[in-house]
Amino acid sequence: MATDHAPPTSSPPADEAPLRVLLPQVLPALAVGVGAALLFLGISALAEKFQHVLWNDLPDALDIGGRSSLWIISVLTAAGIAVGLVIWKVPGHAGPDPAAMGLGGPPLAPGIVPGLLLASTLTLAGGVSLGPENPIIAANIALAFWLGRKAAPTLPGAFWVSLASAATIGALFGTPVAAALVISEALVGRPGRGSLWDRLFAPLVAAGAGSMTTQLLAEPSFDMDLPPLTDPGWGDLLAALAIASVAALFGLAACYLFPSVHAAFRRLRHPMLMLPVGGLVLGLLGALGGHLTLFKGLDEVKELTASIGGWSSGELAKLAVVKLAALVVAASCGFRGGRIFPAVFVGAAFGMLAQALVPEVHPAVAVSSGVLGVLLATTRQGWISLFVAAVIAGSPAMLALLCLASLPAWLVVTGRPQLELDEQGNALH
Repeated sequence: MATDHAPPTSSPPADEAPLRVLLPQVLPALAVGVGAALLFLGISALAEKFQHVLWNDLPDALDIGGRSSLWIISVLTAAGIAVGLVIWKVPGHAGPDPAAMGLGGPPLAPGIVPGLLLASTLTLAGGVSLGPENPIIAANIALAFWLGRKAAPTLPGAFWVSLASAATIGALFGTPVAAALVISEALVGRPGRGSLWDRLFAPLVAAGAGSMTTQLLAEPSFDMDLPPLTDPGWGDLLAALAIASVAALFGLAACYLFPSVHAAFRRLRHPMLMLPVGGLVLGLLGALGGHLTLFKGLDEVKELTASIGGWSSGELAKLAVVKLAALVVAASCGFRGGRIFPAVFVGAAFGMLAQALVPEVHPAVAVSSGVLGVLLATTRQGWISLFVAAVIAGSPAMLALLCLASLPAWLVVTGRPQLELDEQGNALH
């Protein structure tokens, strides 16, 4: 999920006044922003309803505990069978191998989108350790590119791609700031006319529309209700530096394992073998780790951090290892989903482990630094990692610590394998 895979943005021609170029971009950007958010919210709502049926209604009707090992193994295996059928039989096969897909990328054919969204919905509802971000961004890019080129064929395709990408990121995180950071990172080294803010103008309008739509309809929150750190000291800085760097090493373990695990599943060749076997392995991991290691992880992070001090170091180590293993398996065997949200859970569990081992470390420092390190390793998105860690910390005083902590953690991960493969199955660096 490196930034050089993010879509480029369009820029105004040099011989036109910026105002005359930028104003006509507002309405298309607003339309794409609202549409992208509605698609994200619709898929999320559908997945949540189906999840409630699978994990609450059905086990209650059968008088089986929804958190029992037998039910966890059964549902995840069934999810593998269902997603395998979609990939096998639905036109478009739910898109390319997700192991080689990052945030954004070239537009898919519109005929692939229904299968991709169906596979993503089943993945989310079935308890698989993946988030919605990659499939939703890919679907919105495909639809915006297809519809935009029909509505305004004179506009460059990259314009619609950048709007859809920014709008979806804004909707996912409930703020346009995340989209602005990602797009700014993508623009580094790319040729283009006009100032940075000219080039960011339309994507930011789309991101703002997407985030406002999400805020009005769903009220998303990354607030973990951690105790605020109001007066950080040298000890807090040292702890942040150490935890972020060690967490990055922990996250890199997944990146090194990823090609081998992916190759093992590819040897099964058929989606009706790869996905059910992957679902079974995920079910066994879920039975080992418990219900907190299931699903995309955002709600589970809130439940985890609500009991800081109530977990033993052994329990937290198990949660972090099992969730990281589940992320690698889910991303390797063909389930459609993203890696950011489960990586947040891994980082939070790792940070809480550090705090359990050294109780003098402030919880906000431990959790946010753990999230920062794991996200840097697994996404290679520096700004997204810093943004998510800062939001989770919930304290403005933490921002300076996290900025400094990101530097040694980045030295740990830069140039190392990523949690993304090329088309030949080799790890990107």
